[in-house]
Amino acid sequence: MNKKLSHIGNDNRPSMVDVSHKLQQKRTAIASGFISLQPETLQLIGDNQMKKGNVLLTAELAGINAAKKTGELIPLCHPLLLSKIDMKAEPEADGIRVTGTVICTGQTGVEMEALSGVSLALLTIYDMCKAVDKTMEIGSVKLLEKTKE
Repeated sequence: MNKKLSHIGNDNRPSMVDVSHKLQQKRTAIASGFISLQPETLQLIGDNQMKKGNVLLTAELAGINAAKKTGELIPLCHPLLLSKIDMKAEPEADGIRVTGTVICTGQTGVEMEALSGVSLALLTIYDMCKAVDKTMEIGSVKLLEKTKE
């Protein structure tokens, strides 16, 4: 395993990695995360009764926007031309799971875009529900899969 950090130059300063030598490939990343919610909060969301609006739809849109802006938000992350972003916020028994899929054809992967999208979708749910649920907890944000073809 190479222990040299790819984002640190010989002068010990941060640098964006040069990917110009890499081939253009279709790259896909899938990430997920979870926010725990009280049953009453889930009921309000399901009935579309939250004062800030449709929680699931707003979270999905926020996740898409976050994935598109990842290169601007994370200092050494490459700006990428994304081909597809799919964010799904789905209720479960004790909360909401967000799953994000991001695809591009490029020289570097889209893991950070998928993780950023999922994270911001979860934060959006938190923001929209904080007035009625003081027990929310965000967790289990992780990369499920990454591929290149």
